[in-house]
Amino acid sequence: MITADRLAVAPEVADALRDGRPVVALESTLISHGLPYPQCVEVATASEAAIRAVGAVPATVALNDGRLLVGLSGDELEELATAPKGTVRKVSRPNLGAAIAAGGWGATTVAATMIAAHAAGIRVFSTGGIGGVHRGALGGERPTFDISADLDELARTPVAVVCAGPKAILDVPLTLEYLETRGVPVVAIGIDEVPGFYSRLSGVRAPSSVPDVSAAADVIRAHEALGLGTGLVVCAPVPEADALPATVTHEAVEWAIREADMAGITGAALTPWLLARVAAITGGASVRANIALIVNNARVGGELAGALTGVPAA
Repeated sequence: MITADRLAVAPEVADALRDGRPVVALESTLISHGLPYPQCVEVATASEAAIRAVGAVPATVALNDGRLLVGLSGDELEELATAPKGTVRKVSRPNLGAAIAAGGWGATTVAATMIAAHAAGIRVFSTGGIGGVHRGALGGERPTFDISADLDELARTPVAVVCAGPKAILDVPLTLEYLETRGVPVVAIGIDEVPGFYSRLSGVRAPSSVPDVSAAADVIRAHEALGLGTGLVVCAPVPEADALPATVTHEAVEWAIREADMAGITGAALTPWLLARVAAITGGASVRANIALIVNNARVGGELAGALTGVPAA
């Protein structure tokens, strides 16, 4: 349990939770590590606006001054986004304690945001895509065993995570196998496949699918009532107008991965490098799709939180 002196819940968020109104958590690595300034603030603000538009309250999560902040003000968003390069820690479960002890700004990944959301009593968290099993993690001549901490967090922290599926650079079938082993449900809304992140479809059948947000809320309520103790992955496809064809996504990712192998790029540097290369290869189309799916997931998260609390969407 996070002690009260380490958790600062914004008054608006605390009031909504006390009154039983819908709240949606948002991560902050998008702001500090995902997009350039001022685009990062524009997307974060658009995500919060999408949540408010359906009658829910946004709670962007970050670290500062030795505390987990659940709900950032506009000034705090700006301060995080404009912090000097290299001063904002990217925070997940393994380094959360060290980041709190060090003070200063920290941006929360999926795993750290789930921890903060659960501590505050927030049931729904919206993000772009979850981490997962990297290609080559479990096979080849030199397996890297590169598996995101997001997956184990989903296995231990009961928060519903709305996303557009695992990031496109990952091994999607192995990610689903890992989640199944750890008892984490994966539910797609409105489609029979796991979304392909930049694309609406991945070619990988979803373990479970439901027709709409209301049905997804029914699954979450049943899961919570059983006390199973894990999170859930709720998948919403990128809006059709902004989606890349599945073949374009596949070819761009494969090209980027080959280049990374030739350049010897591995470890923590790999994901941002691959995403940047995919953006360059697709002429920025992947970035436009990424922004669209982030905002769309925020809206879906707001609708889902409303359905769970019995407060209809605005």
